[in-house]
Amino acid sequence: MRFGAKPGAGRDSLAGRLTRTLIVWVGGVWLMCVLAVVWYVDREINHNFDNELVEVSHRMFDMAVQELDKLQHTGGTAPTEPLIAPKQLFSEDAVMYQVVDVHEHVLLRSAEAPVGAFDVPLAAGFANNQSWRIYTVRHPTLGLYFQVADPLDERRRALNRTLFGLIIPLGAVLPLLALVLRNVARTELRALQQLAGEIAKRNGADLRPITLPGLPQELRSVGDHVNRLLERLSQSLDVERALAANAAHELRTPLAAARLRLQTALEHDLRRNDVQAALDALQMLSHRAEKLLQLSRAESGASLARARVDLVQLVGTVAQELWQDPHINERLTLKVPDSAAPVALGDVDALAIALRNLVENALRYGGERVVIEVTAPCTLVVRDFGAGVGAEQLSTLRQRHVRHASDRAGYGLGLSIVGTIVEKHDARLELESPPPGAAHGFEARIVLQPA
Repeated sequence: MRFGAKPGAGRDSLAGRLTRTLIVWVGGVWLMCVLAVVWYVDREINHNFDNELVEVSHRMFDMAVQELDKLQHTGGTAPTEPLIAPKQLFSEDAVMYQVVDVHEHVLLRSAEAPVGAFDVPLAAGFANNQSWRIYTVRHPTLGLYFQVADPLDERRRALNRTLFGLIIPLGAVLPLLALVLRNVARTELRALQQLAGEIAKRNGADLRPITLPGLPQELRSVGDHVNRLLERLSQSLDVERALAANAAHELRTPLAAARLRLQTALEHDLRRNDVQAALDALQMLSHRAEKLLQLSRAESGASLARARVDLVQLVGTVAQELWQDPHINERLTLKVPDSAAPVALGDVDALAIALRNLVENALRYGGERVVIEVTAPCTLVVRDFGAGVGAEQLSTLRQRHVRHASDRAGYGLGLSIVGTIVEKHDARLELESPPPGAAHGFEARIVLQPA
């Protein structure tokens, strides 16, 4: 036994089970077919023998009557004992026959016929006794019956020859059939073993899709499902790696600045300016950590619901939160439709994060006036009237850590977060600079699916 293999592993293998099942079913079906053939052959043998008896009886009846007349004329009187035919009526056929009258007196009998061969009731047609099958026919004008007998053993021997001719090859072929089915099962299941081997090779460092050409349809479906699972695992790992990389990239500078400011404040007896600078650095750190967590959640697609979202209520909630800052209160304007509020299908928390990021970018770069608008059928619009961006810059705004402001404010993550959330909602993010009908500024639109 191979080292490390479990006892009975070969017997429990899919190939072994399939082989045993096929042998049982194929052998059973074959046996049923043999029994059906035996029944049919037995029926045909009896039918052929019976036809032969009928044919012989009709051919021999007149000859037997003539033979009976000849023997009676030779004897001169009616016989008190059955007359024995001196020869066979057909030299090539040893047929057992006799002629009787209506009173069941035997008038003529073949020499080879045993005494009890015709021990059946006298009636036209077929009848059986223990060893013989008898056919009786009545003469159309004379009161005579002609009976021919055929031994049943001959029929049984013919049936047995047929049965043995079918059963013996079956018994001889079954071991060969088992070997063939075993090889066929192993050959056909080799693709499954290859698929299992490819799955076993996959790990956190190797999540490539499985490509095995020539898979049967059932295994191709399994391979597709495994590939989709590997793709989701790869995306999850990419999100984790991106979070780690972004955290290392974005948090290193504010942490170093906060540590330096606090160290300077301690060395100079906690000067107010240094403490304030340290607090500003910590605030920046908090904002960046929040953005990174938002990006991680958006990319992972975790807990994204598909529910009805009232867009007017959504923008009102975001605006109310931002209006708490007195510096923003006068700059931010909200426009909603007078008719029924548009209702979209999505995750209200994720859409609020996307909208807040757009508004914060607009407030940071868009001058003194920012407008949030809800338009039909289900579109969120954030518009500012600042300097805007050029065509080349517009194409790179969705990339991470890309900043186009000269003061290097922001973290370069806002539009990346928005784009990821919009993609998870099967929606569209449209960017234009300047907005339609304006000389300058910037407009971002989130086009959602109606509920």
